[in-house]
Amino acid sequence: MKELIIAIGLLFFIEGMLYAIFPSKMKNMLKNIEKMQTSQLRISGLLFAVVGFVIIWYFKR
Repeated sequence: MKELIIAIGLLFFIEGMLYAIFPSKMKNMLKNIEKMQTSQLRISGLLFAVVGFVIIWYFKR
């Protein structure tokens, strides 16, 4: 459970740094995401989830 909380904290840290360092680029990215189809977003999310799971699994084994 402790590792999950650390991972969530790291996610917030990285995302917050992206918004702090590149605010205009992040706004443009969000506008582009809004234009994407739902199916594209779903597939992208699933792909990132699988890649994240594989990375975690590889380093935890």
